[in-house]
Parts: sequence; C-alpha cells; structure tokens
Amino acid sequence: MIKTIYVLKISFPIYGLRLDLHPAGSFLLPSPPGPSRKRTLSTFQRLFLIAPVLMAFTPASMCTPLKTLNDSLSHRRRYMKHNFPINYSIRVHHKEIFKLANISKMNLKVEGLDELVLQRLWFQVNQGILKKIIRVLPERHPSRPYTAELERRFRDAEGVFVQSHPAEVFQQELPETIQDIWDQLTEEPGSVPESSWRFASPKFLVDNLCHTMYCLFWECFSSTEASQDYCKVSHSKKGRKTLSQKAEMDPTEPTE
Repeated sequence: MIKTIYVLKISFPIYGLRLDLHPAGSFLLPSPPGPSRKRTLSTFQRLFLIAPVLMAFTPASMCTPLKTLNDSLSHRRRYMKHNFPINYSIRVHHKEIFKLANISKMNLKVEGLDELVLQRLWFQVNQGILKKIIRVLPERHPSRPYTAELERRFRDAEGVFVQSHPAEVFQQELPETIQDIWDQLTEEPGSVPESSWRFASPKFLVDNLCHTMYCLFWECFSSTEASQDYCKVSHSKKGRKTLSQKAEMDPTEPTE
C-alpha cells in the first residue's frame, strides 16, 4: 500500500548536496492525523521547505531493464537525428510532449501526487511515442532496427514495472488531472481534434523519454551523481555547452 510521507528536502548549494530525510527514519511512514501533523511539522516549516508527497520507491528489479534501456538511449543522437532529414518531424498528440516541465506542473497542480502515478503515465506516453516513430520508418531505414530494439527494451522495462507492484495499484482511481491526460492519450485518433496535434522531431521526443526517465526513476541512476537533481530542467541541458549547440534543436519542436 502506498502511504503518505513527508519528505524533508535540504539543499546545500556550496557542496551540491540534496538530502531527503524522513522524520521517523523509515521510507514509508503512515499518515498522522491532520491536527497533530501540523504541530509536528511547525518547527521544521520555519527552517525548510516540506512538501507532502506520495512516494513510490523504485523496486531494485526495475533498475536492470531501465539501465539496459538507457544504454540504447545513449545512441539516440545518431539514430534519431543524423539518420533523418533536417527538420524532419512526426505528428503526435500534444499530451505526448512529456517533458520535465510537465512533471513539475503536474506536481504543482495535483497536491500530494503519487510518483507511481507519474511513472505509469510515463510508460503510457512513451509506448505511444516509440510506436509512432517505428510506424513512419520504412523497413530498410537505417534507424528502424535501433528503434525496434529500443521499443523492445522499453516493453521489457514496462513488464518488470507491472510485475513489481500489486495488481490493486493499477486499479486505483487516478487523480482527475491525470485521468484526463490518460483519456486523451487513449482516444481514437479519428476523434482527436486537429488542434490537439503537434509536430516534433524523433530525437526531441526520445530526449524527453530519457530525461523524464532519470527524473521518475532517479534511484536507478543516482549512484554516480548522487548530488544531481534529475527533475530540474537545467540538468537535462547539462551537455549543451554553447548557444550554437542549443540552436541545433529542430524549429518544429514545441516550446513552453
């Protein structure tokens, strides 16, 4: 059962550390009654930012398939950009433009949003993205074998994700905001209004897959860079060292 916990986030800008401390020393902490909860946290609230969240600890079994998927993603520049014409784009639903900024907005909009819900949404969004990319690739396209392998590894990770959680977790009612996104993603293409479609490059879409994976499954990727916050938009731009490199992004890529 996923239970409410309070995460105390302390940032040390000089050393670049981020600690997530749990008052009772355990990862999953039962929700205290409303009145006593406020009295308990009042002292801390004067000093730190404390946000109520519903956390879903990433099972260790998830890390192997996700790291395997990440190995494939490390070659995305070659197969998702260099093998396509300049400014090539595909049509996707605007809800499939799933970036770090979208995660931040949903966390602000839905109080106490369960990270497990976002992980479910991540799989739902990106399985559609990979299928769309494969669909537009001719059989002999040089990127087709790579994309097919990427999609297979993604499905392997999704299978482990489903097996790692009780069936009841996937039967729980979703928050209204997330349910609305889910309904739009599963809507028949012929029923989708023309205004809901966007055009984006394959690399832009797969970049989003990669960056949001680091954010939502950070436990699997934090060993070498423990001080990094993978959910910050600035982290996803870490590799862009010059403005000219930033300008390489396709002009058809949607902006916030």
